[in-house]
Parts: sequence; C-alpha cells; structure tokens
Amino acid sequence: MATADSVSLFTGLGLSEHKARETLKNAALSAQLREAATQAQQTLGSAIDKATGTLLYGVASRLRDPRRLPFLVRYVANKKIHTEAQLSAALEYVRSHPLDPIDPVDFERECGVGIEVTPEQIEAAVEVAIQRHRPQLLEERYHFNMGLLMGEARAALKWADGKMIKHEVDMQVLHLLGPKRETDLEKKPKVAKARPEETEQRAAKDAVENGENYKTPGYVTTAHTMELLRQHLAVTGGQVRTRFPPEPNGILHIGHAKAINFNFGYAKANNGICFLRFDDTNPEKEEARFFTAICDMVAWLGYTPYKVTYASDYFDQLYVWAVELIRRGQAYVCHQRGEELKGHNPPPSPWRDRPIEESLLLFEAMRKGKFAEGEATLRMKLVMEDGKMDPVAYRVKYTPHHRTGDTWCIYPTYDYTHCLCDSIEHITHSLCTKEFQARRSSYFWLCNALDVYCPVQWEYGRLNLHYAVVSKRKILQLVANGAVRDWDDPRLFTLTALRRRGFPPEAINNFCARVGVTVAQTTMEPHLLEACVRDVLNDTAPRAMAVLEPLQVLITSFPAAKPLDIQVPNFPADETKGSHQVPFGPIVFIERTDFKEEPEPGYKRLARGQPVGLRHTGYVIELQRVTKGPGGCVESLEVTCRKADAGEKPKAFIHWVSQPLTCEIRLYEPLFQHKNPEDPAEVPGGFLSDLNPASLRVVEAALVDCSVARAKPFDKFQFERLGYFSVDPDSHEGQLVFNRTVTLKEDPGKV
Repeated sequence: MATADSVSLFTGLGLSEHKARETLKNAALSAQLREAATQAQQTLGSAIDKATGTLLYGVASRLRDPRRLPFLVRYVANKKIHTEAQLSAALEYVRSHPLDPIDPVDFERECGVGIEVTPEQIEAAVEVAIQRHRPQLLEERYHFNMGLLMGEARAALKWADGKMIKHEVDMQVLHLLGPKRETDLEKKPKVAKARPEETEQRAAKDAVENGENYKTPGYVTTAHTMELLRQHLAVTGGQVRTRFPPEPNGILHIGHAKAINFNFGYAKANNGICFLRFDDTNPEKEEARFFTAICDMVAWLGYTPYKVTYASDYFDQLYVWAVELIRRGQAYVCHQRGEELKGHNPPPSPWRDRPIEESLLLFEAMRKGKFAEGEATLRMKLVMEDGKMDPVAYRVKYTPHHRTGDTWCIYPTYDYTHCLCDSIEHITHSLCTKEFQARRSSYFWLCNALDVYCPVQWEYGRLNLHYAVVSKRKILQLVANGAVRDWDDPRLFTLTALRRRGFPPEAINNFCARVGVTVAQTTMEPHLLEACVRDVLNDTAPRAMAVLEPLQVLITSFPAAKPLDIQVPNFPADETKGSHQVPFGPIVFIERTDFKEEPEPGYKRLARGQPVGLRHTGYVIELQRVTKGPGGCVESLEVTCRKADAGEKPKAFIHWVSQPLTCEIRLYEPLFQHKNPEDPAEVPGGFLSDLNPASLRVVEAALVDCSVARAKPFDKFQFERLGYFSVDPDSHEGQLVFNRTVTLKEDPGKV
C-alpha cells in the first residue's frame, strides 16, 4: 500500500498525521496496524470512530503474537472489547495462553466481555471512596490527591470506563467542596524530603520488617505468600539482604562496578548484608582465574561479602525442586533442538503435554547420562514478558564442573537457578540490570510454582562508556587479534585494566555514585570518569619529576663544587605531607619541547634571550650555546645559572631531572576512534575496524628522578606538568615501567 494511502488509513483511526507517519517508520507495527484496520472495516465500514481506532492501535502495538491479531480485532470491531481495561486484560490473556484453541467462554469471563457498568454503579463506587476520605478532603480541599479516589473506584469496578469515573469524581467533589477558592489555586507548599539514602533505608526496612513484599508493583501473590513471608522474617529478623551474582566466565568491567556499588552499598546503607554468589552453572566457560579475579576486584573496591557462595552449593536442592516442578505439572522434558527454539516466535513444543510420569522418567534418564547433549531439556510451562515461551530449566552438558567434578551431567539455567538461589539465601532485594526485566515473570512464577519464599526483583539501567567495548566475547576477539595484550590491558575498561592503569578504587566508586541509579541505561563519556580519578590522585599521588623526551643541559656556572640536595614537597599545596630529596648537579635534563631556537609569539619557555626557572631549585638558567648533531638536530645546551631572586623573574618554571633513573613510560589514548564502535551505523566495518593506531605509545628511555627508585607495582605519582602515572607490574629490579593514568587536565581536543 502506498504511503499516502497508509497515512489516510491511519488518520482514519484517529491518529494525527505526524503520529501516522511515525508509525510508518516501524515496518512491523505499520503492517500489523494496517491488517487490523482492514479487518475492522469489514465489520464497521470505512468509518471507524476514534475510540475504536485507539483500541485497534493498542492491539497492533502491544500484541506480541501476530496469530492472535484477527481474534482480538474481531472482539474490538464487534464492540465486545470497548475499554482500555478490557484490552489490557485481553492482551495478557492471549500472552499467557499461547496454545490453540483459546476457550472463548474463559476468555470473555477474564476480559469482562458483556459486563456493563452502569452510571449508577459508578456513582455509588465514587461516593464510597469520597466518604472514606471525607475528613481529609474537607481539610485539603482541591489540594487532595484526586487520583486516589479514582483508583479506589476503579478497583471496585474493574471494567468501568476511566473517563466516566473521572467525570463522576469531578462532579461529586464539586458538590462537596463547591467552586474553587483563591486558596485552592495556590500551589501546595512543598514538604521537605528526606535524603534519598534515608528514604531508601526506611522504605527497605519497612518492606522487609513488615513483610510487605506483596505490595511491590508486579509482585505475584498466592495463598501461601503471607506464611512464606512470615517464615522469611523469622530467618532474617527484617534485615536487608542483597547479592552480587557474577558469572565466573570473564573479568568484571566498569558496568559491574556500578552493580557492586549498588548491591553492597544498598545493603550497607540499610545495615544489611550482601552475598557474593558465583553463578557457576555453565562449566564450559568457567575458569579458576576468573573466580580469583572477581574476588580480588570486589575487595579492591573496598567491599567485603557477608559470605561467598556458589550456585553449585545448591545443585542438590535445585534438582529436587525440578522433580517437584514436574510432579506439579509445571515442567516437562522436551526434545526440540536448540536451532528449533531460536527466533522470535518458535513453534510450541509437541512434548508440552506429555504425561507427568513420562517426564519424571526422562528427567531421571537425563540425570544418569542417557541422552547426548542437545537431545533433551527440561522446560518450564510459562510465557515470559518478551514472548519467550517455556524457557529451559535444565540441559545436558558433559563438561566437568570446577567444584562438583563429574557428579552432574545436567546443569540448571540462569532462568531456573537465579530466583531459587535468591530464595534459599533469603535475599530481600534482587537488584539486577534492566535487560533482566523480561525475566521478572519467570522469577515470580517459579518461586510461586514451588511454594517457596519469593524475593522482590528490582531493575536498574546499565552503565556503559563511549569509546569502549565491555562484552566478554568482543574482548576475547581483541586479545586474539593482538589489539590488546590481555583482559588487564590498560586501554580496556575491565576493572583489572583500570587498576593496572592506575585508577584508584575510590575514584571508580565516586564515579558510580555520581552516575547514580536510574531505570534508563546510562552511557557516559570517559572524561567524566577521568575527572573522578584526578580528584582522588590530586590528594593522594606524591609529586615527582620525569622527562619523556630528554634534552641534556650543561650548567657552565654551576654554583657548587658538587651536586646540591634539593627538597621537593610531596604535595606543594600541603607541605605538612612531607617532602623528598633529589640531586641537582651541573648536568640536568629537560623536556625537548621546553626549548626552542626560534620560538613563536607567546612561547614562554627556554629560548635565546629568554631564561627559565628550574622548579624547586631557586635557580634560573639562561641559554649560552646550542650543540647540534648530524642533520641539525639539537643534542645539548650550555647555560649559565643565577639565583632566582638575583634578577628579573622568569616567565616560566620548567621541570628537570639530574642523575636520573631510566624508565619505560606507556602513554594511552582511547582504543577506538568512534564513540560507539559497536554501532553499525557509526562503524559499518565492525568494532575491530575502528581501532585507534595511536592508542599506545611506548617511551622506552624516559628519565625519572631517583625519589621513585623503591616504588612498587600500583604505586602512583604525579609527574609534574605531565600527568598522573602508576607503576606497572611489568617493572623489575633493573627498570621501572609506568602507565600514564590520566593527564593533569582534560584535553579539550581529545576524544
């Protein structure tokens, strides 16, 4: 259908022209809406009223299973579904009943088809709500939250039209209070809010101590909920319990730092505890070094788990529960292959309704190793928010487990394991990133299907950075291609890489605190993290002097017969933090860029006729002679020196070294050239084609003053005028290696 015809069709449903054109940009939505409108016109004719058009748009935009489109459109076109509440119930019904045929009697009962709510019923329900809140209404008048009245009336009359309820509330409130006065038009004074951490602490404490999990939006209750919560409170005493549950198949990255801060920090703020639980259910990808590295990084960030646990600790219990799930008719053994289950709308399993006893025998056969990998899985009978049907609970894997060895040849999946481990550990707040929202229904469903304590799942947005990739698979590709050395290459944003580069853990925690916790995904610029690093290192990294591109300077009028000892403050802004001593002799080295034979206007450092001061010495040097080598390259300078207070103050003071140590210095730039290296629109050739060839520059013969001679790996310094640097673990007795952590100031020209 031509674009103009589609726009005309969609505007005929009540959409604005702008909304119609925006809809056409979504090919799947526009095709579904076009089909819905065409079918409705067969019943209603070409003229469709706006209310019906709105419902048809709701069907097309919210329906996940296109097979149900004709079924729902028929009910809308025949005016059997004519309110938003009925449509929401209908969409939920078809989502939770994916198999044919749909029982029309049950469907209509659950969706309120044929139920007519009279104006008299609405009037009575609103009157009851107003009487319940009458004293507060009379006191607050029009400042009262009228949404509360509408909510209570809608709760009493599930299938009532929302607009009719609002109209009745407006009329009855007007009758009770009369017209608005001038005081009613004034803004309601703001009540001072408690600090966020106090609010979170109080809310979490109340929810747990009072056993009010069931009041959480979306929380599913059963006949056993209150008793299970009572038992849970008997175990925890109302204590907040969180957990950080990483998979031990890779190194933690900056996004995990946010998760660590949120889980451990939330527990600490509420006087609770946090578990470190390894989700070790995939033995093929797990390595001992990842377990160690994860523990190290949690400790490095300053957190101590209440207890370190493993999903494998609970394998026996999880298996018992899987058998019970089959016995309750909520799980079955399936033989569909993995490739058959891929895609948005895979076919239902032909084994979904196999007898319970048969599934029990087959699951035991899986346990005893009688099936090859991929030949059988245990699947749960539910449909998730994203439309995924019957997620896998157990699969066959003949890979020895790092803790249980060959005891098991079947392993539980995340969808099955996660919520049950939370239940076993009596977690109160299951905090996870937004992509797990699609698993919330399976989380609640599984706990309730087994009648075990059900924690509350809360989702928050992931933290990402521009100019970075954090995917484990993609980091492995970078390592394999030689683009980076390993998981701890300082150009990456894994936590081990950031530590190696010299980022202090306090800076990472401060960055996570500044970013905060939001529902939306957060993608930040790296320079915001670097600013947090500078804030910490400025107060913690002692000063030293280093020269990257040395130029030898001979002081012909050196004021002493032997080198002088110069006291250099560790922190010039706070001399109470001590100082260190460096030698100052007749031969010093300065940065090659701190001298120019022919300076441009505005150049303030050493040049002919333009002396400079040497930092911390109290002396000024003035150029006398330039020595050049082959090709005209400047090899050395001869200068005279005088006391700084013996003449005109120089325009600049430069750093220097004398009797220095030779060291290696590694200078880092962003690993990628574009902000979003994984975005095909920005980088059509893929992230590996976007590597920055200048991301690492190694200065093999830099010079540093001898005050750092005893530095150990991860010791941090500010090299004056150059930036902050950290000692790399590659250092050895013969030579120190330094990584530049960050420059002294953000470079406005830098990506």
